[in-house]
Amino acid sequence: MARTFAQVVGVIFLLVGILGFFPGLLSAYSGPDLVVDSGRGLLLGLFPVNLLHNLVHLAVGLWGLASARTASGAIGFARGLAIFYGLLTIMGLIPGLNTTFGLIPIHGNDVWLHALTALISAYVGWGVPATRDSTVR
Repeated sequence: MARTFAQVVGVIFLLVGILGFFPGLLSAYSGPDLVVDSGRGLLLGLFPVNLLHNLVHLAVGLWGLASARTASGAIGFARGLAIFYGLLTIMGLIPGLNTTFGLIPIHGNDVWLHALTALISAYVGWGVPATRDSTVR
């Protein structure tokens, strides 16, 4: 299950990262000021993004696909993603940190999406029983 999770999440994050580069899919940004204005907007009218945010999505997508090659790599990806997105969820609730120091917007609808990503990733990383080909637990 972890390998499938890493593959699916990897593809989703790559697609989201790519979609963020299409200005037609972005609506006017409403939120705290950003130092990096390039590509700033609300993806699909819901999720605040900018150039750096899109690059993070692409990096996470590549990480997921690369990790999916082995069960232990996929479990490590799920666990790392749970921690990373758990931290982003908390940061998204704190003024000043909800823009990652003005670099990447992580507020608004991003908060609940990051929380959901962290919870699902934690379940896959720690809650799903290991398969025969996995030695990580």
